[in-house]
Amino acid sequence: MTAAGSLFDWNSRLRGMTVAVTGASRGIGRETALQLAQHGAKLVLGARDMAALEQLAAELQSAAPEAEVAVTGLDVTDEDSVRAFVRLGAERFGRVDALVNNAGFGVFAGTLEMSADDFSRMVDVNLKGAFHCAQAFGRLMVEQGRGHILNLVSIAGTTALAGCAGYSASKFGLLGLTKVLQTELRRQGVQVTAVIPGSVKSSFWDGMESTPNLDDMIPTETLAAHLVYLLGQPDGAFIDEITIMPPKGIL
Repeated sequence: MTAAGSLFDWNSRLRGMTVAVTGASRGIGRETALQLAQHGAKLVLGARDMAALEQLAAELQSAAPEAEVAVTGLDVTDEDSVRAFVRLGAERFGRVDALVNNAGFGVFAGTLEMSADDFSRMVDVNLKGAFHCAQAFGRLMVEQGRGHILNLVSIAGTTALAGCAGYSASKFGLLGLTKVLQTELRRQGVQVTAVIPGSVKSSFWDGMESTPNLDDMIPTETLAAHLVYLLGQPDGAFIDEITIMPPKGIL
């Protein structure tokens, strides 16, 4: 292998890396955990659905017997729950190298029809919940002198889409928070990346009355592979923002 090629040996860079994933019981979080385990990463997985997390842990052990996995119930809107999640990673593995800040919630309706409760729930999970996790893990990473936070934003956080008032408000806010974190943490060795995907074919759409054509969306496995690749990038540069779109564009 050439010297230039060795810089991009992201598989070896992921081996032994400790990665925390929120919203890990399904969708993007679940698939990201599966792919990270195959590359030898140590995993700290959190979600509200503990039964689904335990099932995932068993699947990980079967697919990658050497995988080291810690799971716990996690409510990102509860600061105590988030702090316990951080402690689990730090105590089990000694450090946490990366956070995939993925937990999210969406309800889509016109602004004039949307309930205040639905609007507040999206802000609580998508913005405040992401803040709680970024703050708690950011403090740990500053102590370590390095780390990487991937904030899962959305194309709805950069583009006005009808029917997305609460979701867009929360995701526009998350993009703003990400930019502030970049300014505050980069000189302390902590990289913060805004990941801005278009529509993803995932369990996010389960139970919704009407959805775009799922077959035109980004496959969950594809988006997860992009996240894994971002975590394995070489030192020497920070990736502040990346937009990942379905081949046909915004749906």
